[in-house]
Amino acid sequence: MRLIMLLEKLGRPYWIGLSLILLVSVALISHYLIQYGASVSLFYLIPIVLATWFVGLEAGGVMALASASIWLLDDIWVGFPGLSLTIHFWNAVVRLFFFELSVFAIHLGRAYEDQRAIAYTDFLSGTFNRRFFHILAQKEIDRSARYRRPFTIAYLDIDNFKRLNDTFGHSSGDRCLQAIARIVQEHLRKTDVVARMGGDEFAILLPETSQAAARAVLSKTHALLLEAAQTNAWPITVSIGVLTFLTPPASIDEMLGKVDSEMYAVKRRGKNGISYSSYPA
Repeated sequence: MRLIMLLEKLGRPYWIGLSLILLVSVALISHYLIQYGASVSLFYLIPIVLATWFVGLEAGGVMALASASIWLLDDIWVGFPGLSLTIHFWNAVVRLFFFELSVFAIHLGRAYEDQRAIAYTDFLSGTFNRRFFHILAQKEIDRSARYRRPFTIAYLDIDNFKRLNDTFGHSSGDRCLQAIARIVQEHLRKTDVVARMGGDEFAILLPETSQAAARAVLSKTHALLLEAAQTNAWPITVSIGVLTFLTPPASIDEMLGKVDSEMYAVKRRGKNGISYSSYPA
């Protein structure tokens, strides 16, 4: 799912262009292969699938129609002995039906994935939500118990977030949350997990990550967040609690409780910092 989300960021124009390039390429290949009676239907499905999934139902339908039409013209151009024009058109209709049926099936699959994304994604920040974080965190706890490898969890809280909302309005607060989510996601690995846990709090799951590795990436991330706050004149800082589990916790609630305490230790020391610890200590 994360890979699909990254591919979607390329944008509709990119996928339209790529689908057209692939269609032309398939047409040229099929023109050569069809002379020997080779089947090319699977080749045409490639641009159809991409157009439907990443652009939409209408784009997929147009791509299906274009594919069937090109195939028909190729059939007529090659001119197989003994096949009348009527048979050529009949074959084209059958292919078009198959292509359009594929488009509809792909569209249904995309709709299902969109619903899953809505269920697992925080609508404001674009990160995962608390529910999906619990699912992924439990998987990491189980993996850590099985392979005896450490993992790190970080809990991030925006200091003075209420002041930001009261002074500049909730729209500025929303932009701040979105910027923080974007910065954190951009500077982590694809395997890392970022989730908004509610309000102005985020959790970061770093699978198979030692405290030293976590310190390197999170200290840089903290600096970038402060830089963004200064650039936008937001009266905020960021407090982060980081806990590396050398042995897995008994439950997610225990894990979150311990790292939450680590974050509040930063708050008690005056906010705007990072606290690192290990479990067991």
